[in-house]
Amino acid sequence: MVQDFSIENEKERAYYRQDFSVVKELINRIRTALCTKSPIRISDLNLDGIIDYNASFSFAYISLFQTKCHQMRWGSNRPTLEEAFNRDIEKIYSAANFSEFSIENPEECRIMIEVITQQSHVNINDLQIFDFDENRFEPGITGLKLVLDNNTYVYPPTYAWTQSQLGIKSVLNTLIRKTPIKNMTDKISERIKILKQKPHELYLVKSRAFISFKDGIIPLYRGYKFNEYSLQGIKDIVINSVNWIMDNMRSDGRFLYYYDCFEDSYKDHEHPDRKEDNLYYNDLRHCGGIITLIRAYQMTKDNKYLEAAKKGIDFITTITREHQTDYGTGAYVYYNNKAKLGGVGVILIAMMKYRQETGDKTYDDYIKKYTRHLLSRIYKTGEMLGYFINPSVQNGAELLTMTDEERKETFSFYYPGEALLGLALFANHFEEDEELRQIVLEKSKIALDWIVDERPKIYKELFTELPSDGWLMQAIEEWCKNPDFVKDNYINFVFTDAKTMIEKTYKKDDSPYLDYEGGMYYVYGDHFYPDGARCEGLIAAYYLAKNLGKEDLASEFLEACRKCALSQMYLYNSEENVYPHFNQEKSLHSIRFKATRQWVRVDSIQHVACFFARLFFAENNIIVK
Repeated sequence: MVQDFSIENEKERAYYRQDFSVVKELINRIRTALCTKSPIRISDLNLDGIIDYNASFSFAYISLFQTKCHQMRWGSNRPTLEEAFNRDIEKIYSAANFSEFSIENPEECRIMIEVITQQSHVNINDLQIFDFDENRFEPGITGLKLVLDNNTYVYPPTYAWTQSQLGIKSVLNTLIRKTPIKNMTDKISERIKILKQKPHELYLVKSRAFISFKDGIIPLYRGYKFNEYSLQGIKDIVINSVNWIMDNMRSDGRFLYYYDCFEDSYKDHEHPDRKEDNLYYNDLRHCGGIITLIRAYQMTKDNKYLEAAKKGIDFITTITREHQTDYGTGAYVYYNNKAKLGGVGVILIAMMKYRQETGDKTYDDYIKKYTRHLLSRIYKTGEMLGYFINPSVQNGAELLTMTDEERKETFSFYYPGEALLGLALFANHFEEDEELRQIVLEKSKIALDWIVDERPKIYKELFTELPSDGWLMQAIEEWCKNPDFVKDNYINFVFTDAKTMIEKTYKKDDSPYLDYEGGMYYVYGDHFYPDGARCEGLIAAYYLAKNLGKEDLASEFLEACRKCALSQMYLYNSEENVYPHFNQEKSLHSIRFKATRQWVRVDSIQHVACFFARLFFAENNIIVK
């Protein structure tokens, strides 16, 4: 059941509209006290309504952040806020690594203060992350306080952000590791079980937190700066994040695939056992990076993006293999011992977009060979076969014939949409081979009819309450530029999915968390999904409605895109928000997966940046190819 949090949320928004100059003075005094190693005096500062300190349960924290230094934090509970801060100051300047911080330089060393202002008792067995009630743990918004054996242990709310944590299991483990239970077992589940068996008191806590930024301060929400949607804001994110992709390209044309900003590591959380000299890479996400570079060129007309895109394309040509098809010589991308339908589809998209922007026909032979390969993967029913080579099927041989079981086993939900977008771009913009183009038109109609009408029946278990096929939505948008493909079943697919996405999006006042607005959910109460990939489909629905003259529908979709963009702006590692990262210069301008997880991957940037670019064009009525 959707709840109305309008009154509570308006109070919270009003809080962030306050003048926080008194907090700026407080942090300045803390900096001076740390520099001089002397006590702080704050009794003359009126913090009422800004920081409400309750001596019976409040803890006050001071934290130091500086690039290439391990963050330092100390928290205390004392009869007054002044005494608590003075205790923190004393412990911090007595720490062995205090000298590593340039305390006197606010440009280098940032100071965060956090004060626990609320607490409520919770039974550990009732603690949950699914419903908006008094037992919900919300990363970055709530923390935990544990009283065990007359000792108090606190997990402050901002810990989720500064320690790159999201799941409640890892949060409980972080809290338990402060206790003697950590010495009883290394298994998290067993530690939690032991805690449940011991007499204890557990509380959900909330806080107010602020951090210095240059000569000012920032009131923090979930650990980061509160955002407002703006066209300049999304444009800056596109350009800066694409520069990050480009600046981290390798000499062979590959991108930096994965970066953990918290650990300053390139270890992919999905492939943790790969060695440093053989880290995982993915050809589809590589091609998505090329498309992102081209979007940046469309915004700036700076040729450096096309030059980088060409490097990325050239890498894919080195992992391309040829084979014979019924349509002539075809070609596929072979990487990680696999040849995927989507891998060919996305490089065809990238090459066609590069060709459109540059007029460069250097890759025309590759384009035609990739196209022939995609045609060869359209089954007689119209189903597009997910793999041409899969090491788990037929001993890794080319899948020239497949059983029904093998076809279903290797079916991909997303690859057909990628392939169909590549074929649409070929059909609409490649005029040099009319014979091949006519075959593409004929076969693509069969494939589109199958995927729109038959896939939901045959593969219904792959569909979720929150639609996810943004690639197919983009493909249909492109196909509908051809009058012969303006068909109700195609159009209805796009518009129905877009409306469902909007329905499954948090609105301004139906969540107790202000940054949820524009985030999506499968089930109401889910932790919000700031989802660039789905929003590429949503903005495609806007363009389709616009192209069909459905202005009211286009306006509805555009407004939804603005809200969704706002939620994704929180994923951007801005200068204000990179403070918990060990190597701040490295992470600056990248885009994360999740709100409090500090993981970046090339596609976490790609989807958000490409969505933002198309939204920017829409807002400014800019027509791009």
